[in-house]
Amino acid sequence: MIKVLVAGFKGRMGNTTVQMVNKNKDFELTAVYDPRATESNLNEVSDYQELDVPVYNQLQQINGAEVDVWIDFTSPDSVFENVKYALEQRISPIVGTTGLTDDQVSQLQALAKKEKIGGLIAPNFGISAVLLMQFAQQAAKYLPDVEIIEMHHNNKLDAPSGTALNTAKLISKVRKEKVQGNPQEKEVLPGARGADYEGMKIHSVRLPGYVAHEQVLFGGQGEALTIRQDSFDRISFMSGVAVAVSKIQNYNELFVGLENIL
Repeated sequence: MIKVLVAGFKGRMGNTTVQMVNKNKDFELTAVYDPRATESNLNEVSDYQELDVPVYNQLQQINGAEVDVWIDFTSPDSVFENVKYALEQRISPIVGTTGLTDDQVSQLQALAKKEKIGGLIAPNFGISAVLLMQFAQQAAKYLPDVEIIEMHHNNKLDAPSGTALNTAKLISKVRKEKVQGNPQEKEVLPGARGADYEGMKIHSVRLPGYVAHEQVLFGGQGEALTIRQDSFDRISFMSGVAVAVSKIQNYNELFVGLENIL
């Protein structure tokens, strides 16, 4: 069985992940981590009274010899140190937390390569989101005028979302940087045209009731194309997480994007 630690177990994604790992016959939940935790064992939480799983609130408490895979759904301000520690402990990280900078990702990839540890940073674990990014990259070869709208719950900390940013990065591989819209346009309200990534505009919506949604809009002469993906429940991400956990120890590098191991 694959021994799994879930970091950020007190959050909504972390809690959903704990349930998935606990129900999977091929995984063993050996520890959970959250710096906010006051418990010493997961059975102190009402939903998990039947489990005997240690709870850690400091990184240094975690022994790498007891964990094979580290699943991280924490926060943008802590994810880098978490993943760095996991790699140093020779634990394969599966990272769903967004907010890492390109430089931080490069540092972690270099460390994974040095330690020969497999790992994955996935902006989105939903299969439909992975397909959206692939479809958008294909469409951008023929329709280079594109804008991205991502919609999430109002408690999300980072904007734009990791999925939207990764979508733009994938599109940029097949599309030359260009200025879209009227070159003389003027924002009456600053930010009205959204964030700019190599000429592509990215718009972030934060509203209660939403989970995770994205639209990629393409415009051409006399035509338009919209690709949309919706995640209505966090359980939709768990199939991707489970696939990553089952496969990641077969690799010796840190990938970005679930599509790399599907």
